Amino acid sequence: MSSVPDGKKLVRSPSGLRMVPENGAFNSPFSLDEPQWVPDQECPRCMQCDSKFDFIRRKHHCRRCGRCFCNKCCSNKVALPRMCFVDPVRQCAECSLLSQKEAEFYDKQLRVLLAGGTFGVTLGTTEKSETMTCRLSTNHRYLFLDGESHFEVELSRISSMQILPDGTSPGESDVHTYTSLLDSHGEGGTSRASGMILHYKPMGSQDVQQLRLEATEDKKAASLWLAAMHKAAKLLYESRDQ
Repeated sequence: MSSVPDGKKLVRSPSGLRMVPENGAFNSPFSLDEPQWVPDQECPRCMQCDSKFDFIRRKHHCRRCGRCFCNKCCSNKVALPRMCFVDPVRQCAECSLLSQKEAEFYDKQLRVLLAGGTFGVTLGTTEKSETMTCRLSTNHRYLFLDGESHFEVELSRISSMQILPDGTSPGESDVHTYTSLLDSHGEGGTSRASGMILHYKPMGSQDVQQLRLEATEDKKAASLWLAAMHKAAKLLYESRDQ
């Protein structure tokens, strides 16, 4: 599936121009669907300040949440890459703050994930480790692992992620960050991250497989990659929840 070309098309929606995959099945796992707008007849007042709409005070819909606001409460135009908008779009104050926080992921962490990091990779319970470059695919749907061998992990099939700080091994009490892509438990710093354990289901299988990555040579670059992956995991959980 990862070898299928990712064609894009420009579409116009009530919210603005969007550049989306030609096949919706190949949407980025970080993407969000456009919300249904609250019908005009159901919002006689601004849903933030409660001002009554009239001929002068017009209604505006937030492109992220779909709620209805006056111009004062929905005047920010902010980039919204999670919905594939080409240009910044109108958002309410709450949503614009969320989008601005996510901008760091798209501007910085996503580039780190696409560039990749070098790790010692152990598959399953075997003791054998292979030095591999791990990077995110350009469509954001897979982790590619390349060394003497090559294999892929589809992000949608990852069930859990464990980030390991320096000097720890699985099961120790000072493993301080655990992010599940199915549950929202756990959050912590990744500034000293030196490894990661993933549990996922390979394509065509319902059996859970374990994958362990440990920083090898450039530990600083590996730590940055792991921190970016932690941020990506949080966005994946939010996408599934929304």
